[in-house]
Amino acid sequence: MEPKKILDYAAKTIKDKIMSNNESERSKHVDTIIRNHVIWSMGAGLIPVLIADIFAVSALQLDMIRQMCKVYNVDFSETQGKAIVTSLTSSTLARVTAGSLVKMLPVVGSIIGGVTVSMFAGASTYALGQVFKRHFESGGTILDFDPARLKKIYKEQFEKGKKVAEQLRKDEKARKEAEAEKKAKAEAEAKVKAAAEKAQAAAVTKEKESNVIQRLKELGELRDKGVISEEEFQEMKKKLISEF
Repeated sequence: MEPKKILDYAAKTIKDKIMSNNESERSKHVDTIIRNHVIWSMGAGLIPVLIADIFAVSALQLDMIRQMCKVYNVDFSETQGKAIVTSLTSSTLARVTAGSLVKMLPVVGSIIGGVTVSMFAGASTYALGQVFKRHFESGGTILDFDPARLKKIYKEQFEKGKKVAEQLRKDEKARKEAEAEKKAKAEAEAKVKAAAEKAQAAAVTKEKESNVIQRLKELGELRDKGVISEEEFQEMKKKLISEF
């Protein structure tokens, strides 16, 4: 192979590798954006106020698309974004709304409805994220987005999203339990340490008290033997007690 061709081939290989690495990093970044918004959407689904949960989820989904547009250097249109979200999620919006209405039931309504809306909201956000990711990675933009064509993909990803949301819910529960356990362990260790320090301080105090008593006894013997006067005894006694 000619030197020029070798250099061209090497340059192309390096360029392809750099592009591949950049695409990989971009994909990871986008996955993080999607995951974060799925978690936030699930949290918004737990909002006890009727219908407010749906508005909060919609706002989060639009924000996700906005952030993804920045990553892919695609111009963001809020009007077009809202229209796409409404078109794609229309099939699941009724289920989310039903879950939101369940929150009106006394006592258990907010719990059951919250869990339902949370799961559907997470699944819907995940599906939206995956649809937009595929569209943008294929070179698409907001303006050439065809909801009718991508609706099937959204529905497929929604089913997958329910499993993802459930796993995230379990992970979050496990994380909170781990944090609670860690906190309880830290508090228990702090109590043990405090008790040990208190016992040690008590032992030191007792030892000092014993030493003072012994010294007073010795001073008393010196006074009784006439080695020191009563005045000297009282002065030494006073000084010894003040030091204790």
